Amino acid sequence: MGYQALYRVWRPQQLKDIAGQEHITKTLQNALVHNKFSHAYLFTGPRGTGKTSAAKIVAKAINCEQAPVSEPCNECKSCKGITDGSIVDVIEIDAASNNGVDEIRDIRDKVKFAPNEVRYKVYIIDEVHMLSTGAFNALLKTLEEPPKHVIFILATTEPHKIPLTIISRCQRFDFKRISNEALVDRMKFIVSHYETAVNEDALQMVARAADGGMRDALSLLDQAMSYSEGTVTLEDVLSITGAVSQSFLTDIVSAIQAQDSVQALKSVNGLLAEGKDPQRFIEDLIYYYRDILLYQTAPALEGMLERAKVDEQFKKLTTEISPSSIYEWLQLLSESQQAMKWATQGKIFLELAIVKLCQSTSSVAAISSAVDQDKVVFLEKKLESLEKELKSLKSGQFIPAPSEKRKEPSKPLQRKGSTSIGSKGAPTQVKEMLKKATKQDLQLVNSQWGQVMERVKQHSIPAQAWLSDCKPVAASNDNILLAFQNEMHRDMIETKFRSDVENIIQQVYQKQINFYSILLIQWDKIKEDFLKEQRGDTSQPEEDPIVDEAIKLVGSDLIEIVESK
Repeated sequence: MGYQALYRVWRPQQLKDIAGQEHITKTLQNALVHNKFSHAYLFTGPRGTGKTSAAKIVAKAINCEQAPVSEPCNECKSCKGITDGSIVDVIEIDAASNNGVDEIRDIRDKVKFAPNEVRYKVYIIDEVHMLSTGAFNALLKTLEEPPKHVIFILATTEPHKIPLTIISRCQRFDFKRISNEALVDRMKFIVSHYETAVNEDALQMVARAADGGMRDALSLLDQAMSYSEGTVTLEDVLSITGAVSQSFLTDIVSAIQAQDSVQALKSVNGLLAEGKDPQRFIEDLIYYYRDILLYQTAPALEGMLERAKVDEQFKKLTTEISPSSIYEWLQLLSESQQAMKWATQGKIFLELAIVKLCQSTSSVAAISSAVDQDKVVFLEKKLESLEKELKSLKSGQFIPAPSEKRKEPSKPLQRKGSTSIGSKGAPTQVKEMLKKATKQDLQLVNSQWGQVMERVKQHSIPAQAWLSDCKPVAASNDNILLAFQNEMHRDMIETKFRSDVENIIQQVYQKQINFYSILLIQWDKIKEDFLKEQRGDTSQPEEDPIVDEAIKLVGSDLIEIVESK
């Protein structure tokens, strides 16, 4: 016989040879040795994980002349006949090409006949999810109550396509993806029977490329052994799989982190010149960033890394790249990968993704550093002011801070649940502006607000970061009202960037225009009051003389009025 592929030569002949499925093989061994096997099995799982091999082994074990046994002997006439396919009582059917009602009816008619050479007839139906609805219906009754001498073993990679009425009649076993460690151990065992040597890192790369499938791993190993001259190296495996080495990924990620788009694009073009698949590379890059994030979060889970091997360069990158940046980049790479699926020129999308990564690295670093610095300065000033006030209170001589002198008089007493009003734009000024505001002016402002944000970003990235917290809520011909969610953001714009923002607003709208700033929660209150005034609802709660006297004695800040029920 001519040359056979590795996965055919080394197909498991016993349950213990099936790698990475101990939870299934142990259960089947116990069932076989105690003669408690089911009349119907359903084997599900990814391709190349041992489903059909396990089905054939079970068929041999129940028909072995030494039965009941946990493993077939592979020496008796029955075991050898089932292995080479000469025993007709073990029937293997490909449902992809035999998926009609007639084929299943033929099975249903023949199951009543006793086996010719062995004790049990075994029907192995591969890719059973390909059967038609009529074929499934024809199989139902036979599958539920087959003759005592018949066993059905169904195998599929897509169990969700199988009717629940079929699944409920079977004993189900879910085969899982084989771990990289199990794949490498099995390949080492196989390579030991050949004269060709294979490097450890080459085996690791084959295991990663196989994605949990033993058949895929052995096919790649077979191809690498044929490709190499002597020892199979990592470069040989990279050549046949289209993947890239970790050192190349490290260089690309380092260039992105350094904002060196020239070096990053040169590396990518060199990669594509070697015939590598752009989509495969972007997938490797996604997994590499995922490995960095995983190692940052849980260094103990080193065994879960998909594309990276922990070395000094990898550890250095994990300390330099922030998790928030990785979240953003993974989103960007995923969008590029999705776009490449429908594009004829994947190279363009890959280069575009690399440029975006380099630019986003720059902007993220600049914004975060600038914003952090501004926050520190703001908080330091606030702390200094509070310390002065505390000292003056302890000494019994309270001296308002300079910033406090510019504030409005003490707030009026309010009912519990009302919102206090105090903003950079006084409520009276805001209400006067609202009398002139129109919906058309607000629509005009909103239509060009994106240009304002873009120009502010070009002028000052920190200013754009602080301004991004607000939105225009009202506008007239010469005024805009901005509502901020956060008081710190509002204060930073007012104290540090007001003139810059006003100049840019005037440039965009081509006219003299000012803005008021207010907190969003204050805007809700002012809008409500303004609408009441417009409707003529100016009723005010009656003043209470007892409350007025209490305010004179202790001040409004120390009094809270609770409405009686």
